Amino acid sequence: MRLSLLLILVLACIPAPSLAEEPVYGGRIVEPMLGRITNLIPQLATDGGSHAVASYIYVSPLKYNKNIELVPYAAESFEVLDGGKHLKFILRDDIRWTDGEPLTADDVEFTYRLMTDPDTPTAYASDWNAIKEFRKTGRYSFEVFYEKPFARSLVTWASEILPKHLLEGEDLVKTELARKPVGAGPYKLKEWLPGRHVTLEANDDFFDGRPYIDEVHYRIISDISTQFLELKAGNLDYMGLTPLQYLRQTTGKRWDSRFNKFKYLSFGYTYLGFNLRHPFFKDKTVRKALSYAIDKDEIVKGVLFGLGVPAIGPYKPGTWQYNDDLHDYGYDPDRALEMLAEAGWTDSDGDGWLDRDGKPFWFTIITNQGNSKRAKCAVIIQRRLRDIGIKVDIRTIEWSSFIAEFVDKGRFDAVILSWNILQDPDLFNVWHSSQAENGGLNFVNYKNAELDELLIEGQRSLDQAQRQKIYHRAQEILHEDQPYVFLYVPYSLPIISARIHGVEPAPAGISHNFIRWWIPKTMQMRKQ
Repeated sequence: MRLSLLLILVLACIPAPSLAEEPVYGGRIVEPMLGRITNLIPQLATDGGSHAVASYIYVSPLKYNKNIELVPYAAESFEVLDGGKHLKFILRDDIRWTDGEPLTADDVEFTYRLMTDPDTPTAYASDWNAIKEFRKTGRYSFEVFYEKPFARSLVTWASEILPKHLLEGEDLVKTELARKPVGAGPYKLKEWLPGRHVTLEANDDFFDGRPYIDEVHYRIISDISTQFLELKAGNLDYMGLTPLQYLRQTTGKRWDSRFNKFKYLSFGYTYLGFNLRHPFFKDKTVRKALSYAIDKDEIVKGVLFGLGVPAIGPYKPGTWQYNDDLHDYGYDPDRALEMLAEAGWTDSDGDGWLDRDGKPFWFTIITNQGNSKRAKCAVIIQRRLRDIGIKVDIRTIEWSSFIAEFVDKGRFDAVILSWNILQDPDLFNVWHSSQAENGGLNFVNYKNAELDELLIEGQRSLDQAQRQKIYHRAQEILHEDQPYVFLYVPYSLPIISARIHGVEPAPAGISHNFIRWWIPKTMQMRKQ
């Protein structure tokens, strides 16, 4: 079985609802969120929490279905013409913003103009800038044209539509709508208390049918262990477990009767990223040496308890874009020392620490507070690098400051973070040299001319076989240059209260049909 389709319901003993039992409206689901929400205009947000909340507030012309296929959403239909250089869309005419105004092609055009405005502070402009012409053809229809075929053209139109009648003329950095959004999605914002919680309430006028669950309540809990204690106490319905929690702390009749657990290979990877502006890390020989000095199998076993696989590149194993011909460097500290000596790093004074030009090899790894897996990774890496004479300090930082003051501004030596693995293999936003700027997603400042050309070529090809060759070569370049040490792809380990019905595992995960989850009337009362 391909790993991308591996999805296992573990606690099959949970009683299923009777076949005669029909979904009902009502109730509240409570979820934790590790980091603070920063901005509910999704085009301006770079953190996963903001995007997760915004995805329920706004709609897009297209969306991914449970099989990870792009299908109409706010669009009634779409056509791909002229070899992919011409797209036609017809929007549904029954969509309303939550203030009652209709959603029309004017809103789509406004979103397009906003995303291509160089003054818009967004990290996601590249897809929109590939559009040669936007043409509104009616109140509910529009067309777009590309100079050349653009592989991500349909992916672009899975981006959220913004309300023209409210945002036009607003300063996006200061607008009140970043905290009081008006959308057209299945939920709308009820309350946002920064640093504490966000509550969404069902949109009764949602065009695709009102969600069954009345409220989605996100509690900001910046520590996974604390989240677990809240789950155990009955104060949470849904969270991602750590491997230790999954394997050892959620077993037995009490857990079996109260929760369902799931396991599938995640669409994401964790990495150690080097700041290539730092003089230690400009030399790829040094970066490769550090890869040899880090034991990824040890990390998978020690941090994930085996519930993951070592990563080699930025794609999920088992997918068509993944390069199976690449082989990891492996754990070889002797080879690491040889390569470091080639780069001038030796223990010249016999004190047990590597140095060059009188300076010790001493740097700091930063990561965010509250993520025990990343912190444990840092400790294991620290120990292995100490074994070859490199000093490593570890610093954990509160999430909002971590992103805004350190990552976005390039104020770090090395960082442990994770990326989601997107359905389309395009890597432009993270790896193209044009994105190596403050606030950009290429915050490690990696630049490679051949990779830049490949990323553009990959965006221009619609042929999957050709794109596979392009992205296989892209992975080879990243493997050779090692701007990241790609650490692991973990298993997703969600746990959900047994009172939540309607969960359907699929290749896209379990939340693809979230608005169809429901809670029986007798189980809708819970701790608030």
